[in-house]
Amino acid sequence: MAEAAAGVGRFKSNYAVERKIEPFYKGGKVQLDQTGQHLFCVCGTRVNILDVASGTMLQSLEQEDQEDITAFDLSPDDKVLVTASRALLLAQWAWQEGSVTRLWKAIHTAPVATMAFDPTSTLLATGGCDGAVRVWDVVQHYGTHHFRGSPGVVHLVTFHPDPARLLLFSSAADTSIRVWSLRDRSCLATLTAHYSAVTSLTFSADGHTMLSSGRDKICIVWDLQSLQATRTVPVFESVEAAVLLPEEPAPELGVKSAGLHFLTAGDQGTLRVWEAASGQCVHAQRQLPGPGRELTHCTLARAAGLLLSVTADHNLLLYEARSLQLQKQFAGYSEEVLDVRFLGPEDSHVVVASNSPCLKVFELQTSACQILHGHTDIVLALDVFRKGWLFVSCAKDQSICVWRMNKAGEVACVAQGSGHTHSVGTICCSRLKETFLVTGSQDCTVKLWPLPEVLPSKSTGPDGGPVLLQAQTTQHCHDKDINSVAIAPNDKLLATGSQDRTAKLWALPQCQLLGVFSGHRRGLWCVQFSPMDQVLATASADGTVKLWALQDFSCLKTFEGHDASVLKVAFVSRGTQLLSSGSDGLVKLWTIKNNECVRTLDAHEDKVWGLHCSRLDDHALTGASDSCVILWKDVTEAEQAEEQAKREEQVVNYPKGPRVLQEARSHGAPTAARPERGLAALLCHVEHQLTALPRSPGRAGRAPAARGPGRAAGLRRCAGLT
Repeated sequence: MAEAAAGVGRFKSNYAVERKIEPFYKGGKVQLDQTGQHLFCVCGTRVNILDVASGTMLQSLEQEDQEDITAFDLSPDDKVLVTASRALLLAQWAWQEGSVTRLWKAIHTAPVATMAFDPTSTLLATGGCDGAVRVWDVVQHYGTHHFRGSPGVVHLVTFHPDPARLLLFSSAADTSIRVWSLRDRSCLATLTAHYSAVTSLTFSADGHTMLSSGRDKICIVWDLQSLQATRTVPVFESVEAAVLLPEEPAPELGVKSAGLHFLTAGDQGTLRVWEAASGQCVHAQRQLPGPGRELTHCTLARAAGLLLSVTADHNLLLYEARSLQLQKQFAGYSEEVLDVRFLGPEDSHVVVASNSPCLKVFELQTSACQILHGHTDIVLALDVFRKGWLFVSCAKDQSICVWRMNKAGEVACVAQGSGHTHSVGTICCSRLKETFLVTGSQDCTVKLWPLPEVLPSKSTGPDGGPVLLQAQTTQHCHDKDINSVAIAPNDKLLATGSQDRTAKLWALPQCQLLGVFSGHRRGLWCVQFSPMDQVLATASADGTVKLWALQDFSCLKTFEGHDASVLKVAFVSRGTQLLSSGSDGLVKLWTIKNNECVRTLDAHEDKVWGLHCSRLDDHALTGASDSCVILWKDVTEAEQAEEQAKREEQVVNYPKGPRVLQEARSHGAPTAARPERGLAALLCHVEHQLTALPRSPGRAGRAPAARGPGRAAGLRRCAGLT
């Protein structure tokens, strides 16, 4: 019995969530405070506040009505945050404490679409979907103005930077810009020069000039003294935001004179600097490949010298304003996570493939993020080589990329290859050395790609770019899509799993067929070799996991428990247990010997596509369609230690238990080396000693009580022996 307890002790029994990488931005406004230390952004019903330096979330503010946030603004003095919800309520926050200081009705008859503070942080303007513009005194707590006349949604409001002028600017669906006088409570002028929606208004330092941008691919310079347009600059892209730059030289941006220069962000996906006087583009960023690069927002924190831009796939990029050098990257929303892997020799980083051509690399300790560009369509699968520095990706663009991470955590693409005629859906690295990789595709073929010896070192291609890979072997393997490939620990065997309901075993490097594993009722999503035995695990859309013998291709075991497709399977505990993830959003831990599902982990809300285990086998990583990546920690030993402490405490608290426990320990009962066996032996000894004790004199003369469970059974229960 003691030996059995010791054997069970090697198995895992539970995992706990150690960390979640969750979405914090799903589109809409973003804002930096004046110091550039805090980032404010909308995510559904919440406004999230991030620490720019570390990337960690400091606050997540949600109104009492729990409705979606439609607009927010931070006051220029960084003290007051106001949010508007779809329930037509405005909330004023002491955001650093995370508390609401005031809540009032917006009076708009439709949701508030935009808002802005005046330079004194006293007045707040709101523009609604009802076409109204309202002004509020947030200090005295009352409404000061109500301006009507804008047709459709008012999507832009901003105050003149000079508070003495008391001017408010707004733009609505009719593409015009209205100038409102707070002093006269009237519309001073209607500026009509744009032919499409006006997306931003920004002012010069002296307040005499205004720049407007629009989706009509032009930017217009306005003289605010005459309220006339002085220059129209065609920028040849739909502009989402324009920022006036400080009137001082900035050679890195092509600004050589002190004239008016502005920066645009739009659907071309690059930041460009323009000289207003000549209408010439004097600087443009290098354009990166792939969709989702369109810029949807851009804002300048002048005091901090930082520029923040937002891409259409919800990535936030922070630049040094004078040189446009990238300082920080944040992945706001990963949409559907398709695969995940640990990176680094100590699993210090994770790489995430989501419904995007970009890869995201997160450092687990600091939350720092790196966004990698190399594919032009959605990345479908990942794998990592044994040492952890090199990893690979494959995508719908029919290509593969090899990436290298250096000791500083910086990642670069060092090799690329193409040759498949359809999407490449699965990829696997050689296990012994960094010598080759294998891919499987919707074209029903498998390709083997040898890696040149130069890749693991610091050098790359002759021109400094990625090395081009050529496939050495191509083999038609299945009649339908190949969903998974796996390489054996000795690099001599290859397993493939397909939508045709079969898995096949092949000899490498020539891809000679050795046998077929048949038995699943639906297509296969994953195949994995055991690290210790000649066994293959397969996960199928029929909701089962099967183990197969490599010698005779027979089915050894079937694990049933998932309510839907099993998407991934991995061996843990030196090949004695399995982790599986499925379309039901569950992760299950199985013990192979007895087919038992030891634990079901329920933390995801949708399909769990990604599953990977750390090299020390003490952590697991999952990624799902709910756009969450979860780091799991093996808490088996911690829970066993806690349980043992409780059992010993029960023995100590038992009458006469401490003395007998001490006697048992003095007789050398093992308690430290093997906690389960030691505790069982110790408590058996204690049980024997307690049952042998004479009854107390106070009970002399009483009839002997009938023996029920008594102390012995109680101690057995304490020790977990019954």
